[in-house]
Amino acid sequence: MAVLLARLGRFSGRHRRSMLVTWLTVLVAAGGIAIAGMSFADGGFDVPGTDSSRAMSALEDAFGDQDAAPTLQLVVEHDSGAIADEAAQLEAARQEAAELTHVTSVSDPLDPARPVVSEDATTVVIQVEFDEMDEEQAHVAADGLSAIADELRAHGLTVEVGGSLAGGVPEILGPSEVVGAAVAFLVLFLTFGSLVAAGANMLVALVGVGVGVLGILAFSALSPIGTVTPILAVMLGLAVGIDYGLFILSRFRSELQHGRSVDEAVGRAVGTAGSSVVFAGTTVIIALVGLTVVGIPFIGEMGLAAAFAVAVAVVMSLTLLPALMTWMGPRALSRAQRAARRTAERTPRWAGLWARNVTRRPWAVLVGTAAILIIGSLPVLDMQTTLSTPGGEDPQSTQRAAYELVAEKFGDGAQDPLVVLVETDSDVTPAQADAQEAISDLSDVASVIPSGVSDDGRTAMLTVFADSGPLDESTVQLVRDIRSLDIDDAELAVTGATAVGLDSDEQLRTALVTYLAVIVGLSLLLLVLLFRSLLVPLIATAGFLLSLGAGLGATVAVFQWGWLDAFVQAPQGNPLLSLLPIVVTGILFGLAMDYQVFLVSRIQEAYRHGLTPRDAIRAGFERSAPVVVAAAAIMTAVFAGFALSPSSLVGSIALALAVGVLADAFLVRMVLVPATLSILGRSAWWLPRWLDRMLPDLDVEGAGLDVSPTPAPHVEPVGAR
Repeated sequence: MAVLLARLGRFSGRHRRSMLVTWLTVLVAAGGIAIAGMSFADGGFDVPGTDSSRAMSALEDAFGDQDAAPTLQLVVEHDSGAIADEAAQLEAARQEAAELTHVTSVSDPLDPARPVVSEDATTVVIQVEFDEMDEEQAHVAADGLSAIADELRAHGLTVEVGGSLAGGVPEILGPSEVVGAAVAFLVLFLTFGSLVAAGANMLVALVGVGVGVLGILAFSALSPIGTVTPILAVMLGLAVGIDYGLFILSRFRSELQHGRSVDEAVGRAVGTAGSSVVFAGTTVIIALVGLTVVGIPFIGEMGLAAAFAVAVAVVMSLTLLPALMTWMGPRALSRAQRAARRTAERTPRWAGLWARNVTRRPWAVLVGTAAILIIGSLPVLDMQTTLSTPGGEDPQSTQRAAYELVAEKFGDGAQDPLVVLVETDSDVTPAQADAQEAISDLSDVASVIPSGVSDDGRTAMLTVFADSGPLDESTVQLVRDIRSLDIDDAELAVTGATAVGLDSDEQLRTALVTYLAVIVGLSLLLLVLLFRSLLVPLIATAGFLLSLGAGLGATVAVFQWGWLDAFVQAPQGNPLLSLLPIVVTGILFGLAMDYQVFLVSRIQEAYRHGLTPRDAIRAGFERSAPVVVAAAAIMTAVFAGFALSPSSLVGSIALALAVGVLADAFLVRMVLVPATLSILGRSAWWLPRWLDRMLPDLDVEGAGLDVSPTPAPHVEPVGAR
């Protein structure tokens, strides 16, 4: 592999203008297609395969499309008397609401035939329905209703606007993300000591992100994608693009310092560090593509999009970056390094001290660091998840206040009823009556209302209002109890928003176990092939679990417990989104294996060159740790920028990744892994002979470069002299 990639690197360098023009053409073409025809699917988080999802399909077959019209609520409370005393004000508000653009109907809460008044007669709910609108029209409609609410408040009433008309695309390129990218560039400059090298690295990453994300948006012209699909592509594309370029550029600079020509340095950098990039990128891609195995379309779509962005970043680092490296030549080095170009490469003193301290007392280091990570993981024990937050994610919003006011006045289950489907092969009327009676006798049931019979008379619908809220354990048990009822000659199915959310949350937790088994299994095989060892991949995976616990633990503490409310823009105090654990698991696993590959491959290289296990750890660590530190700092800066996003989806995923990367790079890969390798000694590199003979030799260390034919003479670029 090293020889093949070295040839690719030299080819890209010799045809640098063509390579640059090619990638810019791809970027412009993808952008043109995206602008002309990109489209987003509307439908939210669909989790097929659950009991409630199948029941919803049966409900639509029997009663037609159940999609509700866009609706907002005016929840009006009279604090000092009966709400009926303000009938004139309510009627005026209804008339104003009816005159808003796109309004199709406004309910009358005081209608004697269908009153919507709380038991204490202080609160009413006015339903305002709209026809289909675009994003801008939805905001105008919501602002109009908010103005009506303000007028009612001026008359001394408590008024909250419930519901939401527009979701929109989460902001993923705000000021905080720009600051994160700027910090990443600063780390590059401090690492290289060369503005040219730092700029080239950042340029390749940005072009890669552009190609990746615009490619995804261009694909949406053929098949609409979810509004959240590009999020991971942007975050990961930028982060790994910078890191992969950093690894190859660092090796290029090292080869230049050893006196190699620009052409040879490019080939060796791409052949050696490029091999590690390929393996690291492949591991990340496996983890992301593996998201499709959980059988949940929107998560699989996000995974495939992010995998595409990572693949683009890998290809960019192997083609566009070598082209820029030939332009840079020795200017990739700092002035001091260029002045002493043929002297031996120097490693930072701290790297040697760190390696010696870790390997001197490996057991103490191993136990102490593991304890820190385990303590950081403890908040995970209190983690709560939900597919969507009732009342909206912002605890300070009027939408949440409206939800809580209705729950207080009309009951916790009033806004999210369960829909029970009664199906028979004959007349459904007797079965409907039996089901209504049986459900009414269950605990936690406030009321059961017959809601219709299908045209063929074989399917009936019941609306069940629970005493508890949609996230309460009592509601979960109620759904189970209804499904377990035995009604003669009839089958019961439970659906509705609450049941869909509960089923989806449970399925995502179950899918996480399957997903872990798939990606860990495939990645273990890949790492065995790379390191030709059985224990090193197992150590890498065990360390990842500790990093994952720390990342998720920090997210629970911040977003669920509200520890950093003054710094985090996104709403806090809510359960985490159900998709977060599985998405973070996939991404962090891939990134953890990145650092494992870059750090341990240098240790393996030193060991195979004849050093003792402990000396190999120290030598490999000294050469790779500074680059891993820079890469982790860059990755953390990028994710930390996204963690400050006002979107809780973006912010929570980014925070889990930022903390997970810090824990994995600085505690697991730079402490636990060398300590464990030091304890195991030569046993760490054990592989059965029969398996060693079966595995192909991929030559990641670049041994084949020393015996490969000398490349044809090539004149160095003028800028390299």
